[in-house]
Amino acid sequence: MDRTVLETILHRRSIRRFDARQVEPAALEEILRAGLYAPSAGGRQGPLLAVCQDRACNERLGKCKRANSRPRMASGDRYVSREQPSIADDPKLTNAFYDAPTVVTLFGPKNFLFAAEDCAAAAENMMLAADALGVGSCYIGQGWTAFADPYGQALLRRWGIRPDYYAVAQLLLGYPRPGDAHPTAKPRRAGRVLRLTEQDAKPWEVV
Repeated sequence: MDRTVLETILHRRSIRRFDARQVEPAALEEILRAGLYAPSAGGRQGPLLAVCQDRACNERLGKCKRANSRPRMASGDRYVSREQPSIADDPKLTNAFYDAPTVVTLFGPKNFLFAAEDCAAAAENMMLAADALGVGSCYIGQGWTAFADPYGQALLRRWGIRPDYYAVAQLLLGYPRPGDAHPTAKPRRAGRVLRLTEQDAKPWEVV
């Protein structure tokens, strides 16, 4: 695919229905490289990217995350997605990772003020790179809930995750399911950009 950066930003959507085939190694490396080049507070490069492509492991962690997340279920006109329902939209979905073939857990240092922000910036870079390469992605917050049982804790030790780090989020990666239309963008809400004049920026003149 050959899109400009702005076209990629406008095209990207969260994907929750994935094809069974695994992400191509070359594409995955490009996506991870984009994450490593994300901005980080103080240039610390704190986030760790744990890449798991073991389907059984991802399924078990996804089910643990679903069981421990307890999202507020959608109702009426309050929903995450009608095109590709989330675990908050459909109580029958038991895997919070939606059977994605690749799951990247982003870990950040526990005692660093901007750990979550750094991980979010890395995830955004990877989502845009994924879209540009034809790979679907979905950002899942509260990453620590996936490891809230003995299996998850054992995995953290096996993966060599330092005890002073915690799971901030997961990024799901995989090819969109064949035949699925690309999710459409919701209309942008008006009034979210406040265009301030020089006069607006002078609080000492406010009466």
